[in-house]
Amino acid sequence: MNIALENVTKTFGTFRALQDVCLDVKDGELLALLGPSGSGKTTLLRIIAGLDVPDHDGKSVIRFDGKQVDWSAAQQRLVGFVFQHYALFRTMTVFENIAFGLRVGPREMRGSEADIRKKVNDLLSLIQLESMADRYPSQLSGGQRQRVALARALAIEPKILLLDEPFGALDAKVRQGLRRWLRRLHDEIHVTSVLVTHDQEEALEVADRVVIMNAGRVEQAGTPDEVFHSPASAFVMDFLGNVNLFHARMDGDAVRPARADGASAAEGEATGKAARILVRPHDLDISVVENGSSMLRARVLRIQTAGSTVKVAVIGDSGENVVVEIPHERFRELGIARDDLVFVSLKDSSLFVEDYSI
Repeated sequence: MNIALENVTKTFGTFRALQDVCLDVKDGELLALLGPSGSGKTTLLRIIAGLDVPDHDGKSVIRFDGKQVDWSAAQQRLVGFVFQHYALFRTMTVFENIAFGLRVGPREMRGSEADIRKKVNDLLSLIQLESMADRYPSQLSGGQRQRVALARALAIEPKILLLDEPFGALDAKVRQGLRRWLRRLHDEIHVTSVLVTHDQEEALEVADRVVIMNAGRVEQAGTPDEVFHSPASAFVMDFLGNVNLFHARMDGDAVRPARADGASAAEGEATGKAARILVRPHDLDISVVENGSSMLRARVLRIQTAGSTVKVAVIGDSGENVVVEIPHERFRELGIARDDLVFVSLKDSSLFVEDYSI
């Protein structure tokens, strides 16, 4: 089912949670809403579900497969909702938790007991918990409870699946395994899904497309590759992983970054717009001798060799704190240690211009 949102605005008192949000979710797509706390992503999810309604401004429109559903009740929208804290019935077994939605629906919509048992057993197989049908939620791990919550949402055969921080309460290792499992599950069932998360790695790994939200607005929407490698704003780049900040000035299309000694490329010159160069740690390199491309002269503060790359934290002559990620082979080649003098140069960057006079 396709979801189309047009100019969705939502205010709570004087606080504007959403402002003219326009979004299209394709049929069978897994879309992630990503952003910091307070960015409006959960409010948007609740509006899609029908648990909240947009402002009565005459502009906000919500359509499912072209049909306007702005004022349709939640139970009429055929939406499955998975919450962060499972919301399982503690006094019911795993089997009965999954069967709940099938038993409480309108009488004419309910299947026979045999049909219900078959569907629940099929879902138990899908979530790989066949042997735990008779257990209670208290007897399950956090990851297992979340899979049961997902199966319960799927039992009613929703046209849309909404997941609100579904793995947020779990530890990192369990979360990593579950998001891979969710991606495989989605590839099997192909139900249109919207996932809310503040975990950048989770969104980039699981989703077909990612929507970056900030202060109630959409900053950027695109594939994981697009939002990570071609960020539309400084906010998007800064939010999607670690970045280093260098100050510079723009003279037309030319950029004058800080020199290795911390001074501007044109000492004392104040023409042009102030600019920020935002660079990811892996887009920087380190050398032990100064060359024409060096942006910063610095002293090594800390070296972290555990991991797939070596992280080198340095401090520039003017007090800039910078992190550089280099391959282990490059680190062994340099032979650097704490307190050594090094020179940082730029391999690649995303540049955003700001006029600091404003």
